[in-house]
Amino acid sequence: MKINGTIIEDTFCETFKGKCVRAIVTAHDKRTVKRAAYDATSTPAAVIGRLESGVESFLDPDMTPDSRHGAILQFYFALDNMEKFEVELSYRIRQDILVKPFTSLFDASLEAEGYIDMMKHVGHCGDGYEWIETIHGREMIIVPIAVPDFKIEARLGYQTGIMGANFWYMCKDKESVLEAGKSAIEAISRVDKVITPFDICSAPSKPETKYPWIGPTTNHPYCPSLKTRLGKESKVPDGVKYIPEIVINGLSRKKVIEALRVGVNAVSEFDGVIRVSAGNYEGKLGDDKIFLHEIF
Repeated sequence: MKINGTIIEDTFCETFKGKCVRAIVTAHDKRTVKRAAYDATSTPAAVIGRLESGVESFLDPDMTPDSRHGAILQFYFALDNMEKFEVELSYRIRQDILVKPFTSLFDASLEAEGYIDMMKHVGHCGDGYEWIETIHGREMIIVPIAVPDFKIEARLGYQTGIMGANFWYMCKDKESVLEAGKSAIEAISRVDKVITPFDICSAPSKPETKYPWIGPTTNHPYCPSLKTRLGKESKVPDGVKYIPEIVINGLSRKKVIEALRVGVNAVSEFDGVIRVSAGNYEGKLGDDKIFLHEIF
């Protein structure tokens, strides 16, 4: 199959279920919103038992609960340990959002299956001086800080989302890695309810490893620098010098498929992209499969 003259391999990506908190961060100015949003969603770390997060979109003041600049954030956790999820989420909120001036955080869940009480791991940063008010029709915890004051909705909803959808775009030059990747990320950003937690990812991994304490390690058959060394074990096609990956998480399978489609279509328009594939584990690990040919 070809799209815009680019080969689309007949393969699939595997997806995994995870719990997702969707929230809106707001601040007095755009710069602070961007810093809080990007800091809080950096370090995608689901593969080592932590959070995988991203910015869904930025919001104008007329789209936020307190009529300020804002952003929609998604935080995913792949394990069933809700206490661990709460703690990991609190780290992102406390160390990346609360510490920035004039920030607030609101629930933005759409189909909440349950709620996380934010008092235990975030509200009590006020050391007992925190209090609760109804603001903008929402129950908010007020955490007194030196630049008054951090406000967070008392409960943040969570729902089951989809993690790990991906595609690889195999390139013959580094300019295509960056330009095609940028085009794909921009196209995907226009799809609501999805995120790209790694942006352009340069290091697809595999579950098997010689060093278990590290976690997933490099997917060596797809490393162009190992093509000669590996010989027949190498899976790097002729002419391919770079194999970047774009990972997509989303609130529904339908939205993830839409994001995959626009992303693949975007990279296929670049002459330096030779073919498109996807990372999978032969169907052994994921909860679901999404076939590249089916998304079109």
